[in-house]
Amino acid sequence: MSRTFLEFERPIGELMAKVDELRELESRSEIDIAGEIVRLEEEVRQVTGRIFAKLTPWQKTHLSRHPDRPFTTDYLGLVFRDFVELHGDRTFGDDRAVIGGLARLDDRNVMVIGQEKGRGTKEKVLRNFGMPSPEGYRKALRLMKLAEKFSLPIICLVDTPGAYPGKGAEERGQAEAIARLLKTMIQLTVPVISVVIGEGGSGGALALGLGNRVLMMQYATYSVISPEGCASILWKDAAKAEVAAGAMRITAEEILELKVIDAIVREPLGGAHRHPEEAARLLREALIHHLQELMGKPGEVLTRERYEKFLAMGMVQEA
Repeated sequence: MSRTFLEFERPIGELMAKVDELRELESRSEIDIAGEIVRLEEEVRQVTGRIFAKLTPWQKTHLSRHPDRPFTTDYLGLVFRDFVELHGDRTFGDDRAVIGGLARLDDRNVMVIGQEKGRGTKEKVLRNFGMPSPEGYRKALRLMKLAEKFSLPIICLVDTPGAYPGKGAEERGQAEAIARLLKTMIQLTVPVISVVIGEGGSGGALALGLGNRVLMMQYATYSVISPEGCASILWKDAAKAEVAAGAMRITAEEILELKVIDAIVREPLGGAHRHPEEAARLLREALIHHLQELMGKPGEVLTRERYEKFLAMGMVQEA
């Protein structure tokens, strides 16, 4: 269970600290305070429910970036089993911001590809803070073609602030790598399910987002640019990020209303970072449900439905 509390979670943290104190006291004395502990635990649930019932888009943005939120590597162990990682793009190198390989979901073999931010300074640097370079997207492309060759469903876990904008990435063809991956994804003849598990930022997220089913975790966000970036462009002031978050419609409920995603994966009370095992169970159930719906469809139908799905997004008004 996470012990990192955001500003708006402080009342929850204070109550949980009192529960911990009482449990410690109970373990060191013969005083029966079990009833008081139960009462406080119920108060924690009630306060959490009230706070999370009225979260703003900006608060949900912070939740999507929560340092204790489950990442791809966490879900690989909690949702899937027998994961075997596959490395490299066979062109330049192995981008550790993208992790992928073979795994089993329930009783079915699948290819899992996700973006990984990393925890702790050392791992964050290794994973480039979840910002893939061209070789990461080319690795994903290679694994998708491999999955298609062996008729394996593809599960994509999206969690990135965006593709890496550095000079080296641009020199090695960042835009071309993303574009080629998008072209390949839309043409795949196997089922593809994409899930935004945390922060879905810009084209770096969309590169793994062209699924037959696109899902979002309840407190994830999905946007063409970060609220800070939007505020810097529109108002020349990143401090207006909260205003931008409210205007951009980046939360799961808003994205579902826009029909950009197909379903929301509910999170436990207090968010996935508070109860990662329960969050993983809910995600696993959602993946199995949607995969069962897709598995009986012929390849050409999957391709056509995926193409028509994204072609129908948005509205065009001719002058």
